[in-house]
Amino acid sequence: MKAICFYFQIHQPFRLKNYRFFDIGNDHYYYDDFANDDIITRIAHRSYLPANEMLLDMIKENKKKFKVAFSISGMALEQLEQYVPEFIDSMKDLAATGCVEFLSETYAHSLASLQDPEEFVAQVKAHDEKIYQLFGQHPKVLRNTELIYDDDIASMVQAMGFKGAITEGAKHILGWKSPNYVYKAATAPKLKLLLKNSKLSDDISFRFGNTDWAAYPLTADKYIGWIASLPQEEQLVNLFMNYETFGEMQSRESGIFDFMRALPRFAAEHDIQFWTPSEVISKLKPVGELTVMHPISWADEERDASAWLGNTLQQEAVDKLYSIGERVRLCQDRRIKQDWYRLQASDHFFYMSTKHNSDGTIHSLYSPYDSPYTAFTNYMNVLSDFMIRVEQQYPSDIDNEELNSLLLTIRNQEHEIEELKREITMMRTNLDKDITGDFAETPPADAEEEAPTKPKRKRATKKKA
Repeated sequence: MKAICFYFQIHQPFRLKNYRFFDIGNDHYYYDDFANDDIITRIAHRSYLPANEMLLDMIKENKKKFKVAFSISGMALEQLEQYVPEFIDSMKDLAATGCVEFLSETYAHSLASLQDPEEFVAQVKAHDEKIYQLFGQHPKVLRNTELIYDDDIASMVQAMGFKGAITEGAKHILGWKSPNYVYKAATAPKLKLLLKNSKLSDDISFRFGNTDWAAYPLTADKYIGWIASLPQEEQLVNLFMNYETFGEMQSRESGIFDFMRALPRFAAEHDIQFWTPSEVISKLKPVGELTVMHPISWADEERDASAWLGNTLQQEAVDKLYSIGERVRLCQDRRIKQDWYRLQASDHFFYMSTKHNSDGTIHSLYSPYDSPYTAFTNYMNVLSDFMIRVEQQYPSDIDNEELNSLLLTIRNQEHEIEELKREITMMRTNLDKDITGDFAETPPADAEEEAPTKPKRKRATKKKA
């Protein structure tokens, strides 16, 4: 018996408007609302909404034996709530089936796991609260931004209480090993790892509609046949991809929706099931340990973090941004908090990449800028204004020692408040027990009063008679 684990990513950044040097200090609104509205609405109606309808039909038609997982960034959820609220309703319908699992990730779809561990933990918590608020689920498995993972991240993920994480089945990490097993993290033995099968995932995401591909056209029976022909001991195939695959990256005319609808029927013929990541973790044991000393991701041929940190432009922008992290976390200004999240989206740094894949199009395809240098200049102008606003809240002349002392005081106060809350709760519990005990041992006051008065009333009645 084999199982397929489907996972889909949904993320859209808040794109920045053309922000000039002379706007610094004068204009504190950074976003291209028209572009953000247009893009999220177009993609939702071409991809997200019809794909949701397709998945709901597949779950019902296959009597809830078809299951999938989603990771939706906080940035995407905010835009979908604002511009396409019907998507949220359709996703709630999927969640109600019990066949859809929501994964954890960073709220801002950020690089915090590589730059600022405290920010990483805070964003994961904020994201999971949003998921519970909208869909009523507490995520149990983490999927970091763009599947970024290494041994240090594994330790943080396990410390946050997650049982599993999903990442890329990078060849330079696996070597001769297969991604079609469950592994455990070298630095966090209790954390199970699910690895993307890149070849089979990309067959759907990138090659499905390519008429020059040797395997074109890809049909459901052919695809399931490939999975069924894998070695018997390889029980798991993880298919991880962007949700835009359906209707956007692969158009409806390509037959991608019909292909998906047919998969469960052919899978059943080969006794292939569909599991969520949590089910995989509960049913399968790790076959070995995986050591990842340097960050991996699902981006580009290198499968590393160079898509966001590969040149000096990107490194300068990221370092500058996270240099003010502690000060921003002290702020109570709602607008600053909101901008802080939006400026952390990994897309901003992706646009600055000077890399080219073999086809030379992958990075420029998604960028709204003419060049990486334009992307860098625009972002740094925005960041300069943002840093001025943070400076007004917590001036840079407060040195790190003073700031750390202030942070320590705040954290100690928070700890003391939590301790006091626990003590109050215990005292209330003990008081309730004491009160309950007193009532149980002491007879009711009414009973004491009524007992002596009853005979008196009888005697008084006799006298009157």
